[in-house]
Amino acid sequence: MPKTEVTSPEVKAIARFVRMSPLKVRRVLDQIRGRSYREALVILEFMPYRSCDPVLKLLRSAAANAEHNNGLNRAELVITQAFADQGPVLKRFQPRAQGRAYQIRKPTCHITLAVAAGAVAE
Repeated sequence: MPKTEVTSPEVKAIARFVRMSPLKVRRVLDQIRGRSYREALVILEFMPYRSCDPVLKLLRSAAANAEHNNGLNRAELVITQAFADQGPVLKRFQPRAQGRAYQIRKPTCHITLAVAAGAVAE
C-alpha cells in the first residue's frame, strides 16, 4: 500500500442504517483504506461484492463534501479513515414445522469514510 502524507483537514461522510452486515462491508473498506480517490474508485467499480455500491456512493459523497465545503481538488484526495460500525439489528421470524419459529437477524451498519488532500508517495 502506498505511503501517504496528509496536508489538510479530514472531510467525513457517514452512511447510517445501511442494510448490510458490517463484516461484509469491512472486507471492502480494507481494500481502499489509505488509497487515493481515483484508485479507490477503480477498485470499487470492479470488485464483485454487493457492499461496493453503498461504499462507492459514500466515497463520491465524501469527495463532493471536500470539494464543495473545503475547496479541495478531487484528484489529490486520499482516504484517511474507513470503518463500519454495527447498527441496530432488525429481528424477524421465519415460521417452521410444528408451530416453531426461527429467528432471522437482519443486521445494519454505519459506514464512515474520511478523505483529506494528501500527496501520494509511490
